[in-house]
This record gives sequence, C-alpha cells and structure tokens, in this order.
Amino acid sequence: MEDAPDEHGDPGIGSDRPGGRRWRCPFERQEASRIDLAGVRSAESEGHVRHGGEMVNLSSVLPLHGCDLHYRVSGGDGVPVVFSHGAGADHVMFDAQRDYLRARGCRVVTWDMRGHGRSRPAGVRFTAEQAIADLYALIQYLALDRPVLVGQSLGGNLSQALIRRHPDLARALIVIGSAWDTAPLSWKERLLVKAATPSLSMIPARSLASVLAEACAHTPDARADARRAFSQLSKKEFVHVWQATADLLDPAPHYRTPVPLCLIRGERDRTGNIASAMPRWAQAEGVEEVVIPDAGHIANQDAPHAVNAAIDAFLLTLPTSI
Repeated sequence: MEDAPDEHGDPGIGSDRPGGRRWRCPFERQEASRIDLAGVRSAESEGHVRHGGEMVNLSSVLPLHGCDLHYRVSGGDGVPVVFSHGAGADHVMFDAQRDYLRARGCRVVTWDMRGHGRSRPAGVRFTAEQAIADLYALIQYLALDRPVLVGQSLGGNLSQALIRRHPDLARALIVIGSAWDTAPLSWKERLLVKAATPSLSMIPARSLASVLAEACAHTPDARADARRAFSQLSKKEFVHVWQATADLLDPAPHYRTPVPLCLIRGERDRTGNIASAMPRWAQAEGVEEVVIPDAGHIANQDAPHAVNAAIDAFLLTLPTSI
C-alpha cells in the first residue's frame, strides 16, 4: 500500500525517492506487539483542546505523583518516536511532525508535561528531576522499544538528561532549538544562566505570554499558538519551569551523546546561547547542524516542512535493527 497523501503538503512527503522508492518508516515491523493500555483511563470523552478549528484530543492519561499526564499514541507499528515540547508549550506544537511520521507508519507519542496543556493541575512543583522522572515513567509504561527522542527547547534538554542517565534507553536523539546540557560554559554564559529566571520574573504577568511568543516564534501562526499555550500557565508556574530548564544545564566537557544525534536550529533563534553553542556542540559531536532558514526558536512550527525534511533525512541514516 502506498503512503497516504500528506495533509500538510510537505514537499517530498510520500513522493518518489531516487530509484523509485517511496519513504516509509524504515523500522516498521511485520508483527509488532500491541501497547497494553489496560488500566489507563481514557480521556477521549473528557478533555479536548480546540486548535485550528478542530478538536484535538490526547487519548490517554497516566496518573503520576498527583498529576494526570495526558499523552497520545498514534501511527503504525514502526519505530517509536517520543516528542517532548518546550517550556510553556504543549503537544500541539508537534502536530505537523506527528502527522508526518504517523503517515509513514512510525509509532508517535506526544504528551503534555506536568503543569502544561491538559496535564493540569501539576500536582507538585515543576522541577527538572520530576520532569525527567515523568518522561522515563511514560516510556517505561508504554514499553517503548528504544524510541527516538525528539525535544524542542526544554524538551530537548529533558531528552538529553534522560539519555545521559539511561544510555541504552533510546536509539537516537533529535534536538530542536535547545541548549547543550553538558556544554562548557564561559563566565559570561554562567552569568546569563543565573540571570535568566530573575529576568523572566521582571516581565509583567499580563504581557508574559505575548512577550515570550514574540521572542520565540517568527511566523504569525507559530506566535499565535505560542501565546495560546503560554497563556495556560500562571507567571509563577512559568518561572518554576524556566528555573527547571536552567537546572538541566550540567557542564561535562568530555561527555558525548551515546546515540545518533541530530541538531536542528532556527536561523533566527536568539534564545540564550543556542545560536553560538549549537555549532560548537555539532563540532564536538562530529555531526552536522541543520539550520532552518527564516525560523526562530520554535523552528518546527515556523518552518514545519523544512524541519520534517531534516527529521526524514536523519531517520533514514539510522540502522533498521537494534
């Protein structure tokens, strides 16, 4: 059966590749074990999020430490791909990537972190340690077989930290617009990290979502969705999340990512030191940095077609067996 047409119109999605081959998830299995969702409360009849005129649903819930973590599993029986969103955002930011990969037969997992999107109330304060534990628990609960971890901003920091603690957990890492967790930091960069949370605290609560959306996204649609997501958090909650992001930075100059790595950055991303640190990170790891033209910090929403193409190219380099 040929690939279904791509509803986002991505060039090259479902189109003929060199040699007449059409791209499908290279890890799709003929016989795959089904995810056992027994005991997980369905959210299909409960919470929905309206987005772009459609009702978007996170179909399942994992109760964990006082919070109902909302997540969605979609796609086929191919390689599992877990998307973790940025600070203040939610699963909606990966809609284009989810549709792209599930049409190829990959098993796609999106989720709302504790205190974000549908995963509210948070139950406990958002911290780096709790976020790492939540992601690990979700992967273990779904019995995902060495998933590819994809993270944007905070989601990328979180995915890096999880792989550092559990080197055999994932088969690959894709980072979109995130700081390099283990980068050596200059004294100026250390000062910037320390000043990040106090600087955020100075922004008036009524304008916080708009200010951050303008800074993070380049296109009107991406900015609108960022404002929508950011507005769901109080200023106090956002400050806690921001501090957790800073807490994930843990310099270890000799550490190297133990799995295949893809680094993606928006050309217009001016968040923190990402524009200067990601090229150094790519050089240290011996990988190519993918720079997305006319995209900001949230490159996967500013330029979804280009980011999808970068993910596509990277997945095709991975071995089909583990």
